[in-house]
Amino acid sequence: MSVIVEGLRLYMAKERISQRSVSKMTDIAPPKLSMALNGTRKMTLDEFGSIVRALNVPADNFIRGGETA
Repeated sequence: MSVIVEGLRLYMAKERISQRSVSKMTDIAPPKLSMALNGTRKMTLDEFGSIVRALNVPADNFIRGGETA
């Protein structure tokens, strides 16, 4: 699993943000989001951008090597 995805998972867990709510905020289908966050499919750059915009967190928090928000 990528560092970016792991950072997103940790952030969502810490902030108690469900995959379902992220799916609704981003229009990423729940199964597609789940597979991306569980490492069974690669997350696209567009999906990553949609997620960080929806969460209102700077993307570089996850790109630098872990969630720091």
